[in-house]
Amino acid sequence: MVWNCEGELLLSIPITAGEYGELSQPVQAPPHQSCHLQHEYKHAFGSAGSFLLTPALSGCSAGVFETSVGCGGAAQGLHPSTYTEPAVRRNMGKSESQMDIMEKSSKPGKRRWTVAEIGLSVLLLLASCALAGLVVLYTSAVKEQSNRSTVTRGSTGEGQMFRSSLNNVCTTADCVTAAARLLQNMDKSVEPCDNFYRYACGGWLERHVIPETSSRHSVFDILRDKLEIVLKGVLEMTSEADRDAIKKAKVLYSSCMNESLIEQRDSQPLMKLIDSVGGWPVASEDWNTTAEETWSLESTLAILTAHFHKKVILDMYVWTDDRDSQRHIIYIDQPGLGMPSRDYYFNEGNYKKVREAYLQFMVSIAKITRDDRNLTQDEDRVWEEMMQVLELETDIANATSPAEERQDVTVLYNKMTMSELQSTFSLNGFNWTKFIHGVLSSVSIDIQREEEVVVYSAPYLQKLDEVLSRHSVRTMQNYLIWQLIIDRVSSLSRRFKDARARYRKTLYGTTVEDAWWRECVRYVQSSMENAVGALYVRETFAGESKQMVSNLISKIQQAYVETLEELNWMDDASKEKAREKAMAMKEHIGYPDHILEEDNQKLDQEYAHLNFSEENYFENILENLKSEAHKSLKKLREPVDPDLWIIGAAVVNAFYSPNRNQIVFPAGILQPPFFSKHQHQALNFGGIGMVIGHEITHGFDDNGRNFDKDGNMLNWWSNYSAEHFKEQSQCMVQQYGNFNWKLAGGQNVSGISTLGENIADNGGVRQAYKAYLKWMEMEGEEPRLPGLDMDHKQLFFLNFAQVWCGAYRPEYASQSIKTDSHSPLEYRVLGSLQNFEAFSEAFQCQKGSQMNPELKCRVW
Repeated sequence: MVWNCEGELLLSIPITAGEYGELSQPVQAPPHQSCHLQHEYKHAFGSAGSFLLTPALSGCSAGVFETSVGCGGAAQGLHPSTYTEPAVRRNMGKSESQMDIMEKSSKPGKRRWTVAEIGLSVLLLLASCALAGLVVLYTSAVKEQSNRSTVTRGSTGEGQMFRSSLNNVCTTADCVTAAARLLQNMDKSVEPCDNFYRYACGGWLERHVIPETSSRHSVFDILRDKLEIVLKGVLEMTSEADRDAIKKAKVLYSSCMNESLIEQRDSQPLMKLIDSVGGWPVASEDWNTTAEETWSLESTLAILTAHFHKKVILDMYVWTDDRDSQRHIIYIDQPGLGMPSRDYYFNEGNYKKVREAYLQFMVSIAKITRDDRNLTQDEDRVWEEMMQVLELETDIANATSPAEERQDVTVLYNKMTMSELQSTFSLNGFNWTKFIHGVLSSVSIDIQREEEVVVYSAPYLQKLDEVLSRHSVRTMQNYLIWQLIIDRVSSLSRRFKDARARYRKTLYGTTVEDAWWRECVRYVQSSMENAVGALYVRETFAGESKQMVSNLISKIQQAYVETLEELNWMDDASKEKAREKAMAMKEHIGYPDHILEEDNQKLDQEYAHLNFSEENYFENILENLKSEAHKSLKKLREPVDPDLWIIGAAVVNAFYSPNRNQIVFPAGILQPPFFSKHQHQALNFGGIGMVIGHEITHGFDDNGRNFDKDGNMLNWWSNYSAEHFKEQSQCMVQQYGNFNWKLAGGQNVSGISTLGENIADNGGVRQAYKAYLKWMEMEGEEPRLPGLDMDHKQLFFLNFAQVWCGAYRPEYASQSIKTDSHSPLEYRVLGSLQNFEAFSEAFQCQKGSQMNPELKCRVW
């Protein structure tokens, strides 16, 4: 789930959505989708930069982490060239995996050492050095504890790895490595009760510098970068034994890496593309006389949607009906924009600088195109026409509803027939039947006047009528082609990429472009998730991790159910419904089994219609776009697949889907610091355990609570419980809304836009901690980690906080505070722990201190 970003669009993906949840064009997804991922997942765990989701992803949940780093647009993490509807690829965007952080599966046969393995050797050497240092650190502690006996561990297997201990201090290489990581990341000069984030992450922030290629740098980004290194290795390794799907992924990657041919072809593929969609008036001398008379907005939008998976002015897509999770339906929503959010079109300061750079980007591409058409350069004319395009885009942005007004899916959802759609939203004579029929005819689907559609953007459509009447046909075609081109710039020659780089420097603060191989890895991963996922899993993932994580999920589900009894704001009837929904959640862990089954043809069949050429990267992208558009549209007459994975395996994120009541934990996130079968359970519960709790809680946040255990939008709440839920939520809205982010120009966090993720963060850490305490009651305490004078409760909170270590550039902070459904990393830690009494008890924080305020907020 990662796209190339540039205001083009990523979802992502990361995958809004991706923070536990960023595509080629900025999109404002419905409230129940988090970015950061297309129509199918909203609540991704999300973090800094992985992917972004496409527009209007109905019933989606983004990840735990934001998914898009240094990307802009609707989806900040996915390659602009394509994004698939739920396969989910979604933000939301965007790991180079060295084997030291992966649990490797054993594979027979000899092969040359890879870069990753050489790196592992270096890391093992460093770990040995760290062990020597830590031995000195804990020798004194060993003496003090000489009279203590090692705690007897149960024979469950989960504790057997810690048998190597001295006076209850674990001395295995895994324990030493974990302790070294935790110690390095800390800043012990900070009082934990003053600012636990700085205490936990101060050392990390001191040691890490944001790369010149990135707009943000975090633990998530480091894991993503490592994952990408793994993918590079497997995509470049040829084998005659590869199945068809794998061969196609490698051909696609090879075509992307053929930079010399891309340079040689230059703008030729783009010119053919422009001509196929009616021409670009600004780069034509006779468009008004040769094309304007036959031009049709409905037909052009249909071509963009059906053949290029591009949503401009209107976003039409097919997804699960929110009110009936067993069928698909047509959705109409507001589109994404060329810049990351509507704020860039109106606000001053850094937003104005980006706006000016965006216009310069538009003009630069238009001038290059005119030059390649052998047209005389008329700079004044080009500036005038592109100014008119920006004015149109600004009017569209002004007509869209801000994220704060799109939080209640029950209000957004408006079902009507085609005939009612036409009579309700005439749009200056726009023929809805012609448009929708034009889209669906590409997959041989016919529609009638009584076909039902869901309008997610009634306020936008009401305003769009006036917008369309205010601008000329020429300006609209200029805008449509510009929106198509912006996604393709990254796949063209250096001239085009340089123009993009200048814009991105202003937008993200980045001064150097990513290595091209990374762009290629991200594109292939986002467009062929299951094929690439199979390569990744075979290379790095230990199969036994699936069962271990499944056991953790069961423990945390039970913790959530037990937590319900602590709530006095919810009546018994609503608690019972919540319990039923929690226990009915379906789980997907690691990867879909079929991608590794050699005798199962499902993986090859998924890509059977694709035929790539190593010489035609640009055309390969177009084929992918058309394929994904058609696959999505065909769903209208197909049953809902209950076993569909909403995201690929090679993703560092996690997700929840309201429409499916499904939680997903891809193989990419099942690694340290989140999870390892070799690390202490305090770290596992504080890492992946918290992520699991986060995703479970998404089923009961301000959006997920509107869906029942079967994924249907249905009010299962009593009036009493619903009213009190809103009261409890309002406390968090105010708490997080008071966090002032200086890096974003002193703007306050939006407590409304981030509410769902904040509820999930708070609930996730509570449930994981409760489950960990219960685990300790059953299994006993684990040996201490060397060099760390901390008990296991404190280790739980320390690892939880260090998962969120990260830094932003000011430019990215200004974007993130307007577009990300997750709070900034520091406030995710501070807000959650300020509300949690158990944290203050673990670190003995005085009542009234920064980390133990008098007023605490709690929903779950």
